[in-house]
Amino acid sequence: MTSFFKPLALIAATVLFAGAALAEQFVVEGGKAKPLRLPGDAANVSLGNQNIAEVAVIDRDLLLISGKSFGTTNLIVFDNEGSIIHSGDIVVTSETANLVTINRAGSDFTYNCSPECRRTLQLGDNSAHLGELVEQLELLKELNE
Repeated sequence: MTSFFKPLALIAATVLFAGAALAEQFVVEGGKAKPLRLPGDAANVSLGNQNIAEVAVIDRDLLLISGKSFGTTNLIVFDNEGSIIHSGDIVVTSETANLVTINRAGSDFTYNCSPECRRTLQLGDNSAHLGELVEQLELLKELNE
């Protein structure tokens, strides 16, 4: 191969493999659900980390993926013969469109400003800020039981 074609072949291979890797990611926001249509009938579903996402089987070829905590995990779906019909990453992102983060003296405080600003749970925020919010959420849960 000439020295001219080697870089072109390397670039083409990189683009090809990068496109394949991107196609295997399923992105869902935390606290939201999104349907995933399968190319065949599912018999078994395996989710890597159930703290990050949750999977509900709606139909044999339709799953509902719910984001629980931001991060990445994997999903593998098998058919009746044990063949893999889907394998890929589930990427849970945090909803950022309505979030405002304020940094005070090196500590972050995050608010959801839709329609008015209220404190929200965001990993990495000031621990006292998070602790107060968790206490309020636990109290609300007790009151609703």
